[in-house]
Amino acid sequence: MTTSGLRRMRPALGTFVEVGAEDAPPAALDAAFRAIDAAQARWSFQDPASELSRLNAAPGRAVAVSPSTLRLLALARALMRASGGLFDPTLGGELVARGALPDHGGPAPLPRGTADDIELGAGWARLARPVRLTLDGIAKGWAVDRAIGALRRAGAGGGWVNAGGDLRVFGSAALAVQRREFDGSLRPLGTLRGGALASSRAAPADAPFDPAFPALLCAPAGAPVHAGVWSVLAATAARADALTKVAAACAPAVRADTIARLGGHLVDSLGAA
Repeated sequence: MTTSGLRRMRPALGTFVEVGAEDAPPAALDAAFRAIDAAQARWSFQDPASELSRLNAAPGRAVAVSPSTLRLLALARALMRASGGLFDPTLGGELVARGALPDHGGPAPLPRGTADDIELGAGWARLARPVRLTLDGIAKGWAVDRAIGALRRAGAGGGWVNAGGDLRVFGSAALAVQRREFDGSLRPLGTLRGGALASSRAAPADAPFDPAFPALLCAPAGAPVHAGVWSVLAATAARADALTKVAAACAPAVRADTIARLGGHLVDSLGAA
Protein backbone atom coordinates (compact mmCIF):
# COMPACT_ATOMS: atom_id res chain seq x y z
CA MET A 1 0.00 0.00 0.00
CA THR A 2 1.23 3.52 -0.81
CA THR A 3 -0.02 6.79 0.60
CA SER A 4 0.47 10.37 -0.61
CA GLY A 5 1.54 13.13 1.70
CA LEU A 6 3.08 11.22 4.63
CA ARG A 7 4.78 13.48 7.18
CA ARG A 8 6.23 13.00 10.65
CA MET A 9 8.33 15.07 13.04
CA ARG A 10 10.26 14.13 16.18
CA PRO A 11 13.29 15.29 18.16
CA ALA A 12 16.67 13.99 16.96
CA LEU A 13 20.18 15.28 16.20
CA GLY A 14 19.79 18.05 18.77
CA THR A 15 16.86 19.59 16.93
CA PHE A 16 13.49 18.59 15.46
CA VAL A 17 13.64 16.44 12.35
CA GLU A 18 10.74 16.38 9.88
CA VAL A 19 10.48 13.65 7.25
CA GLY A 20 7.98 13.80 4.42
CA ALA A 21 7.30 11.32 1.63
CA GLU A 22 5.09 11.17 -1.45
CA ASP A 23 3.76 7.99 -3.08
CA ALA A 24 5.42 5.90 -0.39
CA PRO A 25 4.51 3.03 1.93
CA PRO A 26 4.04 4.10 5.58
CA ALA A 27 7.16 2.12 6.50
CA ALA A 28 9.26 4.62 4.52
CA LEU A 29 9.17 7.15 7.34
CA ASP A 30 10.21 4.48 9.84
CA ALA A 31 13.19 3.63 7.63
CA ALA A 32 14.22 7.28 7.41
CA PHE A 33 14.11 7.75 11.17
CA ARG A 34 16.12 4.55 11.69
CA ALA A 35 18.81 6.11 9.52
CA ILE A 36 18.68 9.28 11.63
CA ASP A 37 18.96 7.23 14.85
CA ALA A 38 21.97 5.34 13.48
CA ALA A 39 23.66 8.62 12.61
CA GLN A 40 23.14 10.01 16.10
CA ALA A 41 24.51 6.83 17.68
CA ARG A 42 27.64 6.83 15.52
CA TRP A 43 28.71 10.47 15.25
CA SER A 44 27.65 12.24 18.43
CA PHE A 45 30.51 13.99 20.23
CA GLN A 46 28.29 14.21 23.32
CA ASP A 47 27.83 10.42 23.56
CA PRO A 48 30.95 8.76 25.00
CA ALA A 49 29.87 5.43 23.48
CA SER A 50 29.59 6.67 19.87
CA GLU A 51 32.00 5.54 17.18
CA LEU A 52 33.36 9.08 17.04
CA SER A 53 34.02 9.18 20.79
CA ARG A 54 35.72 5.77 20.71
CA LEU A 55 38.00 7.05 17.96
CA ASN A 56 38.78 10.24 19.88
CA ALA A 57 39.63 8.25 23.00
CA ALA A 58 42.26 6.12 21.26
CA PRO A 59 44.79 8.25 19.35
CA GLY A 60 47.42 6.17 17.63
CA ARG A 61 45.25 3.03 17.54
CA ALA A 62 43.11 1.69 14.71
CA VAL A 63 39.44 1.70 15.71
CA ALA A 64 36.86 -0.40 13.89
CA VAL A 65 34.15 1.83 12.39
CA SER A 66 31.15 1.34 10.12
CA PRO A 67 31.37 1.88 6.35
CA SER A 68 29.17 4.98 6.64
CA THR A 69 31.51 6.46 9.23
CA LEU A 70 34.49 5.80 6.96
CA ARG A 71 32.77 7.60 4.09
CA LEU A 72 31.87 10.54 6.32
CA LEU A 73 35.42 10.83 7.65
CA ALA A 74 36.80 10.65 4.11
CA LEU A 75 34.52 13.49 3.00
CA ALA A 76 35.38 15.61 6.06
CA ARG A 77 39.11 15.10 5.45
CA ALA A 78 38.78 15.91 1.74
CA LEU A 79 36.85 19.11 2.44
CA MET A 80 39.41 20.17 5.04
CA ARG A 81 42.18 19.79 2.48
CA ALA A 82 40.24 21.38 -0.39
CA SER A 83 39.18 24.39 1.72
CA GLY A 84 42.65 25.03 3.13
CA GLY A 85 41.36 24.34 6.64
CA LEU A 86 38.34 26.64 6.49
CA PHE A 87 36.33 23.51 7.19
CA ASP A 88 38.10 21.87 10.14
CA PRO A 89 36.80 18.70 11.85
CA THR A 90 39.94 18.47 14.03
CA LEU A 91 39.17 21.42 16.33
CA GLY A 92 37.33 19.43 18.99
CA GLY A 93 40.15 20.00 21.48
CA GLU A 94 39.73 23.75 21.19
CA LEU A 95 35.96 23.50 21.60
CA VAL A 96 36.39 21.31 24.69
CA ALA A 97 38.78 23.87 26.17
CA ARG A 98 36.22 26.63 25.49
CA GLY A 99 33.43 24.65 27.16
CA ALA A 100 31.43 24.22 23.97
CA LEU A 101 31.84 20.42 23.92
CA PRO A 102 32.10 17.88 26.78
CA ASP A 103 35.39 16.32 27.89
CA HIS A 104 35.07 12.55 28.09
CA GLY A 105 38.62 12.10 29.42
CA GLY A 106 41.52 10.40 27.69
CA PRO A 107 44.80 11.93 26.52
CA ALA A 108 45.02 15.71 26.67
CA PRO A 109 44.08 16.83 23.15
CA LEU A 110 45.79 19.25 20.83
CA PRO A 111 43.60 22.30 20.16
CA ARG A 112 43.54 21.46 16.44
CA GLY A 113 45.14 19.10 14.00
CA THR A 114 45.57 18.64 10.26
CA ALA A 115 43.90 16.49 7.64
CA ASP A 116 46.87 14.13 7.85
CA ASP A 117 45.87 13.30 11.44
CA ILE A 118 42.87 11.39 10.03
CA GLU A 119 44.06 8.00 8.78
CA LEU A 120 41.57 5.62 7.14
CA GLY A 121 41.79 1.98 6.15
CA ALA A 122 39.57 -0.97 5.32
CA GLY A 123 37.06 -0.95 8.18
CA TRP A 124 39.11 1.21 10.53
CA ALA A 125 40.10 4.78 11.31
CA ARG A 126 43.03 6.10 13.34
CA LEU A 127 44.08 9.47 14.69
CA ALA A 128 47.79 9.97 14.15
CA ARG A 129 47.98 12.45 17.04
CA PRO A 130 45.77 13.21 20.07
CA VAL A 131 43.25 15.43 18.33
CA ARG A 132 39.53 15.36 19.01
CA LEU A 133 37.43 15.12 15.89
CA THR A 134 34.07 16.82 15.86
CA LEU A 135 31.72 16.12 12.99
CA ASP A 136 29.10 18.62 14.14
CA GLY A 137 29.80 20.75 11.07
CA ILE A 138 28.83 18.01 8.62
CA ALA A 139 27.19 15.04 10.37
CA LYS A 140 23.68 16.48 10.51
CA GLY A 141 23.74 16.95 6.75
CA TRP A 142 25.20 13.46 6.29
CA ALA A 143 22.37 12.06 8.43
CA VAL A 144 19.84 13.86 6.23
CA ASP A 145 21.42 12.27 3.16
CA ARG A 146 21.26 8.81 4.76
CA ALA A 147 17.58 9.35 5.56
CA ILE A 148 16.90 10.41 1.98
CA GLY A 149 18.57 7.21 0.82
CA ALA A 150 16.30 5.22 3.13
CA LEU A 151 13.21 6.90 1.65
CA ARG A 152 14.35 6.06 -1.87
CA ARG A 153 15.04 2.42 -0.99
CA ALA A 154 11.59 2.19 0.60
CA GLY A 155 10.03 3.17 -2.71
CA ALA A 156 9.11 6.82 -2.13
CA GLY A 157 8.51 8.75 -5.34
CA GLY A 158 9.60 11.97 -3.66
CA GLY A 159 10.19 13.43 -0.25
CA TRP A 160 12.28 15.56 2.04
CA VAL A 161 14.14 15.56 5.31
CA ASN A 162 14.53 18.76 7.33
CA ALA A 163 16.83 18.63 10.35
CA GLY A 164 16.66 22.09 11.89
CA GLY A 165 17.56 23.91 8.69
CA ASP A 166 19.72 21.22 7.07
CA LEU A 167 17.36 19.87 4.45
CA ARG A 168 17.20 17.92 1.22
CA VAL A 169 14.40 17.32 -1.25
CA PHE A 170 14.19 14.65 -3.97
CA GLY A 171 11.92 13.32 -6.68
CA SER A 172 8.46 14.77 -7.10
CA ALA A 173 8.54 16.74 -3.84
CA ALA A 174 9.02 20.49 -3.39
CA LEU A 175 9.47 22.33 -0.10
CA ALA A 176 8.94 25.99 0.74
CA VAL A 177 11.98 27.17 2.71
CA GLN A 178 12.32 29.85 5.38
CA ARG A 179 15.46 30.96 7.20
CA ARG A 180 15.56 32.29 10.76
CA GLU A 181 17.44 35.59 10.93
CA PHE A 182 19.34 37.13 13.85
CA ASP A 183 16.29 39.05 15.03
CA GLY A 184 14.21 35.86 15.13
CA SER A 185 12.20 36.69 12.03
CA LEU A 186 11.61 34.08 9.32
CA ARG A 187 12.78 35.04 5.84
CA PRO A 188 11.23 33.16 2.90
CA LEU A 189 13.95 31.83 0.58
CA GLY A 190 11.77 30.21 -2.04
CA THR A 191 11.00 26.62 -3.00
CA LEU A 192 13.57 23.83 -2.97
CA ARG A 193 13.39 20.98 -5.49
CA GLY A 194 15.91 18.25 -6.17
CA GLY A 195 18.74 19.49 -3.97
CA ALA A 196 19.93 20.36 -0.49
CA LEU A 197 20.17 23.57 1.49
CA ALA A 198 21.86 24.28 4.80
CA SER A 199 22.11 27.43 6.92
CA SER A 200 24.45 28.28 9.78
CA ARG A 201 24.43 31.28 12.08
CA ALA A 202 27.73 32.98 12.93
CA ALA A 203 27.34 35.52 15.72
CA PRO A 204 29.55 38.61 16.08
CA ALA A 205 32.63 37.99 18.22
CA ASP A 206 31.33 40.22 21.03
CA ALA A 207 27.78 38.84 21.02
CA PRO A 208 26.50 37.28 24.27
CA PHE A 209 25.88 33.53 24.30
CA ASP A 210 22.48 32.72 22.86
CA PRO A 211 21.07 29.36 24.04
CA ALA A 212 18.72 29.34 21.05
CA PHE A 213 21.81 29.11 18.79
CA PRO A 214 24.38 27.16 20.84
CA ALA A 215 26.70 26.18 17.98
CA LEU A 216 30.14 27.80 18.06
CA LEU A 217 31.83 28.41 14.70
CA CYS A 218 35.62 28.68 14.64
CA ALA A 219 37.80 29.92 11.80
CA PRO A 220 41.43 28.86 11.24
CA ALA A 221 43.97 30.40 13.62
CA GLY A 222 44.31 34.12 13.01
CA ALA A 223 41.25 34.36 10.77
CA PRO A 224 37.95 35.96 11.80
CA VAL A 225 34.51 34.40 11.75
CA HIS A 226 32.25 36.67 9.73
CA ALA A 227 28.93 37.32 11.41
CA GLY A 228 25.86 36.41 9.41
CA VAL A 229 23.41 33.69 8.55
CA TRP A 230 25.09 31.73 5.77
CA SER A 231 23.07 29.53 3.42
CA VAL A 232 24.53 27.14 0.85
CA LEU A 233 22.81 25.11 -1.85
CA ALA A 234 24.44 21.83 -2.93
CA ALA A 235 23.63 18.42 -4.34
CA THR A 236 23.88 16.77 -0.90
CA ALA A 237 23.02 17.98 2.58
CA ALA A 238 26.43 16.97 3.95
CA ARG A 239 28.27 19.21 1.50
CA ALA A 240 25.83 22.09 2.01
CA ASP A 241 26.20 21.72 5.80
CA ALA A 242 30.00 21.78 5.68
CA LEU A 243 30.19 24.69 3.25
CA THR A 244 28.17 27.00 5.50
CA LYS A 245 31.16 26.83 7.89
CA VAL A 246 33.49 27.67 5.02
CA ALA A 247 31.29 30.65 4.15
CA ALA A 248 31.48 31.98 7.71
CA ALA A 249 35.29 31.75 7.75
CA CYS A 250 36.04 32.81 4.17
CA ALA A 251 37.23 36.25 3.11
CA PRO A 252 34.29 38.18 1.61
CA ALA A 253 36.06 38.91 -1.68
CA VAL A 254 36.45 35.22 -2.52
CA ARG A 255 33.55 33.70 -0.57
CA ALA A 256 31.16 32.95 -3.42
CA ASP A 257 33.92 31.64 -5.71
CA THR A 258 35.34 29.43 -2.94
CA ILE A 259 31.94 27.91 -2.21
CA ALA A 260 31.40 27.28 -5.93
CA ARG A 261 34.84 25.63 -6.28
CA LEU A 262 33.93 23.28 -3.42
CA GLY A 263 30.64 22.23 -4.99
CA GLY A 264 28.10 24.62 -3.50
CA HIS A 265 26.27 27.85 -4.25
CA LEU A 266 26.04 30.68 -1.75
CA VAL A 267 22.47 31.98 -1.68
CA ASP A 268 20.34 34.68 -0.16
CA SER A 269 17.35 33.15 -1.91
CA LEU A 270 16.75 30.08 -4.04
CA GLY A 271 17.50 31.68 -7.36
CA ALA A 272 19.68 34.68 -6.42
CA ALA A 273 23.28 34.60 -5.24
